[in-house]
Amino acid sequence: MFDTWEKTRGEGDFDTFAYVINTLPFPLRLVQRGGSCTAVGWACPRLFDPKRGPGRRGGRRGGVFESCGAGGRAWRWAVVLAVLAVLGSLWLRDSGQSGVSRAAWRMELLLRSLLRAEGKASPSGPSERPKVAVGLGGCQDVVVNGIDFLHKAGILPGTDPGYPAFIKGERDLADSLAYYFPHGAAAERYMENKTLFQNLVQLSLEVSGTRRLLGGNAPVMANRLAHEGCQVLLGAQLSHHLRKHLHKRVSVTGDPLQDDIHLILEYPKGGKWGPYEAMRANRFIVHNDVHNAVLSSLEDFHSRLETFRPDLLVIGGLQMMDNFPFQPGERLRRLQKLGAAMEVATRQGTLVHFELASFADRDTLKELMEAVVPRADSLGMNEQELPNLHSLLQRGEVTLVADAYPRVATVLDEMREVFSLLNQRHRRDGMGRRLSRLHVHTLAFQAILTAQGSAWKNTMSATAKASLTANRHVCGSVAIDCGKARLIMDDSFAVSRKPQSRRIQLRPERPVTCWHEDASEGKYEVCVAPVLVCTDVYQTAGGGDNISAAGLVLQI
Repeated sequence: MFDTWEKTRGEGDFDTFAYVINTLPFPLRLVQRGGSCTAVGWACPRLFDPKRGPGRRGGRRGGVFESCGAGGRAWRWAVVLAVLAVLGSLWLRDSGQSGVSRAAWRMELLLRSLLRAEGKASPSGPSERPKVAVGLGGCQDVVVNGIDFLHKAGILPGTDPGYPAFIKGERDLADSLAYYFPHGAAAERYMENKTLFQNLVQLSLEVSGTRRLLGGNAPVMANRLAHEGCQVLLGAQLSHHLRKHLHKRVSVTGDPLQDDIHLILEYPKGGKWGPYEAMRANRFIVHNDVHNAVLSSLEDFHSRLETFRPDLLVIGGLQMMDNFPFQPGERLRRLQKLGAAMEVATRQGTLVHFELASFADRDTLKELMEAVVPRADSLGMNEQELPNLHSLLQRGEVTLVADAYPRVATVLDEMREVFSLLNQRHRRDGMGRRLSRLHVHTLAFQAILTAQGSAWKNTMSATAKASLTANRHVCGSVAIDCGKARLIMDDSFAVSRKPQSRRIQLRPERPVTCWHEDASEGKYEVCVAPVLVCTDVYQTAGGGDNISAAGLVLQI
C-alpha cells in the first residue's frame, strides 16, 4: 500500500485535501481544509469526516493534532510531523519491517509474544525432572497420502456415507470415509477383515512417500514429555525395532511383542476424492489391532506404578476398544481394572490426565464415563471430541461430526458445561476425583480451564506452549516459519454465546488471554491462545497427543 492524496468536497466552498502516509503501522493523515486549518492524525475513517470538519474524534483507535488560524504556523507543525512520519516510514522499510505486509509484521509479533509467554515457565532442570507414567499400548503407524492410496486401491467414494460399527470390507471403508472426509474430521475405526487389512497395508507401501513411524497415543505422548525434560514410564508392549524410536528417558514396562499396525490415510485441506472436498487437513485411521484393544500392557504397567510414584499419570489410546468384538461384559471389566490402577496413583498424590479420542459407540463411552473419567483430574480433547462428550452428558447421545472451525464462545460454553456436569456427578455419586482441568485443542486456538486452588500451575504459559507445539508438530520443524503459517482465529472473540457477553480483542503483543470466572462448581481460570496454523503440512497424526503433552509438562 502506497502513500496517497485524497480530495473531497467539504462544507461551503472549501475543498479538503489529505495526504495519507500508508507505509507506517498506523497510516497518517495530513489534512488541509480551506487553506487555514490543518489536522494531523492516524488515518482511521472515524477520525475525520469532511462534512464535520477535521479534529472531530471518532473513537479510541487513533488521535488528531489540530491547528487552526491564519499564517504558516499550522503548516509548519504539519510539515514537521509529516517529515517525521516519512522518515519513520523509511526507517521501518530499511529495517525490514515495512518491506513486508502489515499482516506478516503482526504474525511475527504474535510469534515472538507466544515464545516469550512459553518461556516464562520453563520445565524443571535435570536434578528435579517430573516423573510421568503414560499408558496404554503402542503400534507402528503406516502413514500414507490418503487420496493417492484410494486411487491406487481403486476405492471409489461411498454412495451411502455412514458410520458402520466396524469395517468389514472396502464398501464399509468407502462409506465411512465418505462420512468424515468432507468435514475434515479425524476418525479411527476397527477393521474386522484381517486379510483385507493386510492387503491394504501392503498396497500403501507402494504409494510414494509412505512412512513407517512409532505410533499409538501413549508412545507419542511419552516421547513428547521426555523431549520436554520428564522421566517417563511407558505402559506398552513394543518390538525391539520400535523401542529404538523412543527417547532415552522413556522406559517400557511390557515385554517385546510383534507390533500392531495402524494405517493412517492423511489428506490435505481442499483434497478431493470424487465429489467430496476436505474442509481441513486431517486423517482417517483403520486398524486390525488386537493387543491394544484388550489393554494387554495393563497388568505390567499397574505393577510398576506403585514403585515409580509418578507426579502425573496419563491415560490414552482407549479408542482401540471402540466397536471391538468383545465378549459381553469383558470391555467393562478391563476398564474397571484400569480404574483401579488410576486409584492407586491418586492415593499417592499423583495427578491423572485422560486423553479422549474419536469414539463412535455410545456403550463404550458410557463405560468410560463409569470407570475412567471419574478418576481423572484432567481431560484433553479436540474440537470433535468435546461436542461428543458434551452431547453424551446432556442427551445421552454421541455426535460423530461437529464444526471443524468452532467459535471460541461455543467451545468455552461447552467446556463450562462439561466441567459443571462432571463435577455435579462427582458430588452426587461421592466417588472418584473432582475434575480440575480441561484442555481443548482446536485447529485455530487452544483453551485451557483450571480450577482455582488446584495443583495445576502456569496455565498461561502452558496454553502458549500448546499453541506453538501445534505448529511445530504439523510442520515438522522446531523453528516456526511465519511464512508457512496463518491465523484463522478471529481478531476478537466473545467469552460466551450468551447475549451481551464480553468481547476480547486478540492483541499480538499479548496473544494469550486469561481471566477468572466464578461458577456454581467453584472458581476457575480460563486461558485462550491463537494457533499459527501450519500451511505446509508435514503430518497431522499425533498432533493432539503432542499438543496435550506439551501443555501438561508446564503444569506439573
